[in-house]
Amino acid sequence: MPISKSKNAILVLESPWKLDDYDANRSSVLPFVQGIAKMHGNTEVYSLNFYNKASFDLALECLCRQKFDNTIVYVAAHGSKTHIGDVSLKHILTKINEKSRKFNIKGLMLGSCFAGSKTWLLEGFTEDSKLTWCAGYSSSCYWLQGTMIDCAIIHRALSIEDEHYQNREDMEEAFAAAIAPFAPNSVIGTNAKDESVALSQSLQFVIQPEGRGFRARLSSEPIFEKAEEYRFSLEEDAIA
Repeated sequence: MPISKSKNAILVLESPWKLDDYDANRSSVLPFVQGIAKMHGNTEVYSLNFYNKASFDLALECLCRQKFDNTIVYVAAHGSKTHIGDVSLKHILTKINEKSRKFNIKGLMLGSCFAGSKTWLLEGFTEDSKLTWCAGYSSSCYWLQGTMIDCAIIHRALSIEDEHYQNREDMEEAFAAAIAPFAPNSVIGTNAKDESVALSQSLQFVIQPEGRGFRARLSSEPIFEKAEEYRFSLEEDAIA
């Protein structure tokens, strides 16, 4: 296979969802990701399924073949606070960390329930890697709504200019624009007690700009605050 001349790549690692008893690998985030890649242009999409630790490692190894200017990894599967699919979250973060520098992996989207619960863990692994951002949910997450939000985040990340990756506020602004169309108080899922959780309380962002001196830091609150600037207020609507 010839070397791709595209600037960006999205690597999708997904486990079968089985959203209902008849879901024989029918549901997949892949068509959504392919859509945003076509919309953005200059972007390759490579994908493989994983079923356990060994198949995850093999899938990541197979997908990491070429260094792009901007590579985003999207891990999509059922999850818990400790695992995504049948693979521990720590193992997934470790393996992506190891590949991040050689293959210029700038972003990681964890499309999995509860994967964003341990923000300190995301901060630690992001800081020790090439990653500039990581996002995930601290609650359960409705499949379709979560997939749409994931894709909005990935699409916006593909549009971040190189120099903006060196500025925390610019990156926060980009992700704020991504989530602005989604109501922050909408119910995205439930917590461990089966209580409803709002999007703004669930979706977690960790940002680490490129360059010396920057550290990985939880940025969810400023991102949701900036997102408000993209919405009409009730007063503005009334005046209009």
